[in-house]
Amino acid sequence: MLFISHRGNLDEPQPDLENTPEYIEFALWEGWDVEVDVWLVNNELHLGHDYPIVKMPEWYLDNNNLWFHCKNVEALQYFRRTSRIKYFWHQTDDYALTSNKKLWTYPGKKLVTGAIAVLPEQGYDGNLWDCHAICTDYVFKYKGDYEEYMRNIKRATEKL
Repeated sequence: MLFISHRGNLDEPQPDLENTPEYIEFALWEGWDVEVDVWLVNNELHLGHDYPIVKMPEWYLDNNNLWFHCKNVEALQYFRRTSRIKYFWHQTDDYALTSNKKLWTYPGKKLVTGAIAVLPEQGYDGNLWDCHAICTDYVFKYKGDYEEYMRNIKRATEKL
């Protein structure tokens, strides 16, 4: 199971810190994959959820632990030119296909085996543990829950 930090969050939403280089880099340094919101404006990549806020460091393009959520069509076209970057576009679509062929599942929608469950803390429909990954503001919590689930499975199968 892969755990993806939503905008750099590890324990809870932090709107003032989300999508900032320092916050993202801390989550990366801690070993997590991170979903970031990215815009292309005047041929420069910027981070920010509702609008571009800060210029994105160029080395992000070489980091395989980043998942780029394209926030405008210009960013989508920019990322489409390379096959090595994980990126996607969605607004309120139930599902979006990422560049590495994973289903990015909108919160509350039916989970598909092997998909990415986004913000399950907002609700989900299906078995969370059958997913490929979880993108959340609470990566520590969900990783702990998953480890407990796996321990329970192991204990149950040992009794058989």
